[in-house]
Amino acid sequence: MDVRIIKSPTPGTIDIVQRRSGVKFVAEDVEAIGLVQGKMIDMIVAADIAEKSSGVMAVELKGSCPQNMISLAILGDTASVENAVEEIQDATK
Repeated sequence: MDVRIIKSPTPGTIDIVQRRSGVKFVAEDVEAIGLVQGKMIDMIVAADIAEKSSGVMAVELKGSCPQNMISLAILGDTASVENAVEEIQDATK
């Protein structure tokens, strides 16, 4: 599983996430974006863990990946996104 966190994402980055997810959200509410990529089963579990762990929204990023990997964006304030990503990593070790 690959994980990255973008703090203070630019408007262009937020636009990419909105287009790839098909979900419209209030950009001002997004202080950070956690990006998580892995197998489908792991990403479904990761989305569930993220949304249960803190006040974040997890959305699937649509696109084509030859390895059939799934990507999630975890959206919220910086501390909540960091907490959600940490919870995902701890639970999937």
